[in-house]
Amino acid sequence: MSRSPATSSLLHQPRAVWAVAFAAVIAFMGIGLVDPILPAISAQLDASPTQAELLFTSYLLVTGLAMLVTSWVSGRIGARRTLLIGLGLVVVFAACAGAAGDVNTIIGLRAGWGLGNALFISTALATIVGAAAGGAGNAIILYEAALGLGIAIGPLLGGLLGEVSWRAPFFGTAALMAIAFVALLAMLRDDTTPRVRVPLRAPFSALRRERGLRRLAVTAVLYNIGFFTLLAYTPFPLGFGAIELGLTFFGWGVGVAVTSVWVAPLLTARYRRTSVLAVTLALLSADLLAAAAAAVASPAALVVCVVIGGLLLGVLNTVFTEAVMEATDLPRTVASSAYSSVRFLGGAVAPPLAAWLASQAGDWLPYTVAAAAVLAGAIVVRASRDLLARVDAHLAESPAVEAFAIAVGDAA
Repeated sequence: MSRSPATSSLLHQPRAVWAVAFAAVIAFMGIGLVDPILPAISAQLDASPTQAELLFTSYLLVTGLAMLVTSWVSGRIGARRTLLIGLGLVVVFAACAGAAGDVNTIIGLRAGWGLGNALFISTALATIVGAAAGGAGNAIILYEAALGLGIAIGPLLGGLLGEVSWRAPFFGTAALMAIAFVALLAMLRDDTTPRVRVPLRAPFSALRRERGLRRLAVTAVLYNIGFFTLLAYTPFPLGFGAIELGLTFFGWGVGVAVTSVWVAPLLTARYRRTSVLAVTLALLSADLLAAAAAAVASPAALVVCVVIGGLLLGVLNTVFTEAVMEATDLPRTVASSAYSSVRFLGGAVAPPLAAWLASQAGDWLPYTVAAAAVLAGAIVVRASRDLLARVDAHLAESPAVEAFAIAVGDAA
């Protein structure tokens, strides 16, 4: 059976496009790669759960801060150099983390990894769009495919390699990223993305002047407390081995990928974005309360809560970013940089906070606090409907805007 022209065009891409797409898969794998090995790191390096959770904190904190300057950097040195610097940093810091002998060193090295990932992810979509054959539509499909594969495969690969050693996922990531670096160096000869010079102060000015953007960023901080409590703390109460944790969060990653790519656009085409955000946040709060009960009573029930949480998180990631892009007349890169820099604060605080809360009263408390934070986020959205009126002005987005939202939303 012959392929349609669209399918043929999609598959027949320049080698540079495939190189960036491959690197994007590996970059997105890094989000959940560490999850299955957190208990092993804690046990073998004599680290408390709170210390182990700082692996997420350093990564997310530096990623958020780097988002403030990535547009400024790529506008001055070009997309190709930005991509290569980002990949190179991940290779170096991931390999060093695998060779490290104590948890504090790994925490510091994860910060460098976060810087590299921020530089790469913030530039990859624009590079693929500029180099792909068949127009932006094909580029978007390729990027979304890379994103979904990376988010789903990361925890599974972390679990498989973690069965060998907690060091293996770090070395595996470094090796794969090194291959991607060499491929990009050889295949991406020229910058296909125009340089857009963004003032260094632009994201800071956006947060100061745009009330709607500020309100969304605060809501996202509260939401990310729930997101990263579920993602980063859950390996400890589950008590599984690395492969079982990998399979659990593989299910989580599939849920995030499916709903972010397919379900979120369907919902925002029919309902107001603020309504989708408020209702889905309330549902996530209920899921976290169920996780609080399951953490004490049943590992199997907690696994179900994790997978359901992934489905809800995928919707929220995309719709939040769509809302941010419509909340202001600022360029999308500036708005997303300002928003992302703030929302990562919730993700940076949540993992060690969850471990500390559990040490005070038991595994139910982190999920209960996270549920309260997420519910507070839903209340903020409902209370800000007038301020966010322009977010609901357009119910449907172009494929390019949806892809940007999916990319930025899931980069966390």
